Amino acid sequence: MSVLSDQSVFAAMKQDGPFAVGEEVSLEHPFSLAHRQWVKHLLTDQVLKTKYRAVRSQIFNLLQIHSYAGIQQLLKDPELREIVSEQANLLLGRLFNLDVEGHEIHTRMREFAATADAVIDYLRNKVFAPYASHIEISNEIGTIHDPVELLLMIFDDAYHQKVRFEAKRKLVLMNLAGAIDQRERETEIEARFAGFLRFLNDYVWSQELRIGEHRHAYLLSEHDPKDYRCLKVRVLDKEAAQGLELQPLQRLTFIKRRLFRAGNKDIPVYVSMRRKGPAAKVLKLLRKNEKNPAVAVDDELGLMAVLDGRAEVTRFVDHLSKAAARSGVLMTQEDISDTLTGGGYAAKSTGSSGATPMLKFFARLGDTRVEFIIHTNQSYLDYNLRRGVSHDEYEVRRIFDSGVAELLFPSDVFQLDMASIRDEQMARFRDRG
Repeated sequence: MSVLSDQSVFAAMKQDGPFAVGEEVSLEHPFSLAHRQWVKHLLTDQVLKTKYRAVRSQIFNLLQIHSYAGIQQLLKDPELREIVSEQANLLLGRLFNLDVEGHEIHTRMREFAATADAVIDYLRNKVFAPYASHIEISNEIGTIHDPVELLLMIFDDAYHQKVRFEAKRKLVLMNLAGAIDQRERETEIEARFAGFLRFLNDYVWSQELRIGEHRHAYLLSEHDPKDYRCLKVRVLDKEAAQGLELQPLQRLTFIKRRLFRAGNKDIPVYVSMRRKGPAAKVLKLLRKNEKNPAVAVDDELGLMAVLDGRAEVTRFVDHLSKAAARSGVLMTQEDISDTLTGGGYAAKSTGSSGATPMLKFFARLGDTRVEFIIHTNQSYLDYNLRRGVSHDEYEVRRIFDSGVAELLFPSDVFQLDMASIRDEQMARFRDRG
């Protein structure tokens, strides 16, 4: 289901619905022609009417008022706003199961606000990099972390439409950040991540190297001129790579590799550990049109491994299973997909390519579930560079095709053509080769 559909759980964010942030807002003239037309439209859709009542109830309960007239009073009375803010923070603390004192709740709200801003900053720095100045957070919003202050800004006509929309958007993102924080505390993600690292250091990596020690290497690759797929790759040491003069369609990629011992042989493997951060989880909830992290975020812990070839991949997976057994845990593999030797899989995520070569599975190790993505050197280079398959292109597709781009940066507020930007960014990443 698209995040922009009528059934979206983020209906309050849509600019073509009853919660749209208009160019003007007026609480002093509830019976104006514009308001009467708005009510008439709302009454034609029972679902929208129900959603509106639910959102209105949440607003009134948080602000502890009984009508929109109460909002006008809060806008005019700073002392009353401060009292309401303190009470609202306590209510929000209970909502997110924060068993802490009042001042600590304020600290958590600042963290949720920082995560909300980080979502926009992430998109500015990558997917929307050429349009960073267009979507930059307004100064008035970037400095605020108080939910009540943000909520009241939505109803304050002294602020421009863009600022009022950003206030609403920040509240929605803060709510998702709070739900994610609660989920992480309940699942003790920090402790599980630390335990997984200990397992790797104690049982998986070669004891010939110190913890965190790597061997440096370079991948010299040759690429197809049409789609920049990797045609051939070989591993070079530092000495061989120095002073090497690259030919057209050749590329040199630096990697740091650990070792694992299979039998009597040490096998090198490039490893990238990943713990999905709060901002990335918020974006995933938006893409999945879901507010519950327990349902939508199943890849909190992850590891990407890159090995020289298919034989080394097989030995690495076998080594993982034996290492788990030595540690006293039975490792089981779930949701396995393997396209390393050709073929495709049924891509489930919006924007993903079923032709992406990789071995992917979830490994369950006791109470910890880790997503493993395993590449050969060749498939890893395709994953980064091949046109139509690369992860950067996937990032663009899933942000735009899921509707998240339009939801966060609606065209009537930001004056951006999302379809054109999508095509431009796809071409930009494809031309990097």
